[in-house]
Amino acid sequence: MKIFRKNRRNLIRLGKFKTYLVYAFGEIVLIVIGILIAWKINTINEARKNRIVEVKIYNSLYEELNANLHTLDGIIDEYPRTITSLQNTLNFVGLPDEKITKENKLQIANISEREVNLIDGSVNSIISTSKFELLESETLKELITLYPAKITQFNLQDQKIRYIISEKIKPVVEQKLSLVDLLPEHDSIYDNIRKYGQKSNFQALLNDKGYQNAMIDRIVQTEELLSIAKNLRSKTNTLITNLDKEID
Repeated sequence: MKIFRKNRRNLIRLGKFKTYLVYAFGEIVLIVIGILIAWKINTINEARKNRIVEVKIYNSLYEELNANLHTLDGIIDEYPRTITSLQNTLNFVGLPDEKITKENKLQIANISEREVNLIDGSVNSIISTSKFELLESETLKELITLYPAKITQFNLQDQKIRYIISEKIKPVVEQKLSLVDLLPEHDSIYDNIRKYGQKSNFQALLNDKGYQNAMIDRIVQTEELLSIAKNLRSKTNTLITNLDKEID
């Protein structure tokens, strides 16, 4: 800059005003070019940093979606068998206890439900923070925005089934059945409880109207949950496909 100022003073001193103007203009152009280069370099650096953050977001989301996909695959494989088992349980209605095998009794007494843990921490984190603006794909943004609602729909349906089990089926099962019947038959340590303990009344359980209604409701709601799971798996696969494109 000192050299530029010295040259300008020399030009003025020598009276070369036209040359001075050209020189000053050239100096301004050089300064502008320098500023533009610096701005471009800064823009490139910012874009590079944003891309690094973007890829980290994609990778985190990719892991979460694949975990959900694995869970959904298990559900979709298992729930048809669960529905069939529940339907078969209703076929025991009207049978006397002696016609119900021990295997059937175990099936009736089993009221457990698969624990499902679908995760959406990364999705919600992206949506609720400035990270969302770093994503360039508008299609991906739309898919990510809609995904949590699908998770919520699944969870609400799953909670509905758990309520039916805990509040409608479990109380009547505990009232009518005794775990004594499920003890090993040839283990003498249980002889006393088998002899004097309360016996199960499977016929009374199966003929209970509240139990029948709750079981039918559970079947209907499980079929609905299976349908939701299939739809959610499709959405998850679509998201993963779009993420693959962005990561590549």
